[in-house]
Amino acid sequence: MGKLLVIVGLAIAGLGLLVMAGIPFGRLPGDIVYRRGNFTAYVPIATSLALSLLLAVLLALFRR
Repeated sequence: MGKLLVIVGLAIAGLGLLVMAGIPFGRLPGDIVYRRGNFTAYVPIATSLALSLLLAVLLALFRR
């Protein structure tokens, strides 16, 4: 459990560094934004797929 918490913490810190560096994480091509008047709907499809792939690779590496 301790290793998993360290890995999750490092992943969150790494994501924070990427966002601070200006990488538009969360606004990837494929994310859907619908604006109409004072209503905005945001569906992060590409971001969800990227996070899922990243987590799958990281977990596969650390299970070995």
